[in-house]
Amino acid sequence: MKSLFLFLSLLLSFFANGQNLYIKTYGDKKNKPIIFIHGGPSGNATLFEGTTAQKLADEGFYIIAYDRRGEGRSADPNATFTYKEAFLDLNSIYSKYHLKSAVLLSHSFGGLVATLYTHKYPQNVSALILAGALFSQQETYTHILDTLKKKHSNDSQQLKKINIVENLDKNSAEYRKGCFELAGENGFFKMPNPTTAYTKLYAAYEGGKFYKSNIRNQNAPLLFYQNEKQNNIDTRSILKKIKASGVPIFGIYGKQDGIFSSAQIKSLKNLVGKNHFTLLGNCSHYLFVDQQNEFLSNVKNWIK
Repeated sequence: MKSLFLFLSLLLSFFANGQNLYIKTYGDKKNKPIIFIHGGPSGNATLFEGTTAQKLADEGFYIIAYDRRGEGRSADPNATFTYKEAFLDLNSIYSKYHLKSAVLLSHSFGGLVATLYTHKYPQNVSALILAGALFSQQETYTHILDTLKKKHSNDSQQLKKINIVENLDKNSAEYRKGCFELAGENGFFKMPNPTTAYTKLYAAYEGGKFYKSNIRNQNAPLLFYQNEKQNNIDTRSILKKIKASGVPIFGIYGKQDGIFSSAQIKSLKNLVGKNHFTLLGNCSHYLFVDQQNEFLSNVKNWIK
């Protein structure tokens, strides 16, 4: 009776909290499960799906890709965009696919979701992979602005734009948006020297079905900052606790990812351990596209 009650509770949780979730799986469900957690808020998993999901599955994994509630293809006008809501939806995925534990492969803002989830539910996570993932938000924003001030030191118009952003409320959606917009305008997210493999991969994505479903909810960041108190955090103390609990943590980052300072990268490498960390050359923020083969090789070697 107790087991039946638990099953019905989990089933109810899925239908109540995850009925609007876009979820797609790749590979054999008998293989080790990996849940991909995309960036945002306002992101989606289309780039990962359109370029990398099946290839990672071909390495012998069961890949679960999804869009968080209210983001991308998981339309929900009642979404609150809080970490609590993200946890409920992750738990509904565990329930739906009967997972005892899974690897969390997290990108960008998804790293914050995955880290906080792992801290709350360590028994559910067999490994945490931070792939170009955020872990110290204010340091990232400060680094972006400081880098641009040096770059545009003789450009009064650019310095004025930077100054406007710098003087915004540090715990606001406008501040986050301003920092990342400036980073995008200055090529912080682009592969430094595009290779033939990268060019072909991105062209295939842009010509395929996933690019056509690259839906962005522009209200998501505003609602996140409105509803979530933990909106500008540093998770390194939490990562230390996760490591101490026995959950393996791995980090893989692009050497030319402009949103992270060398000091940030060094601190994370020291935290997870040099054998659990890789820095990819000629690589920026979307490392699973920029250096796909190396990305796949590292994930496979770590998890298998």
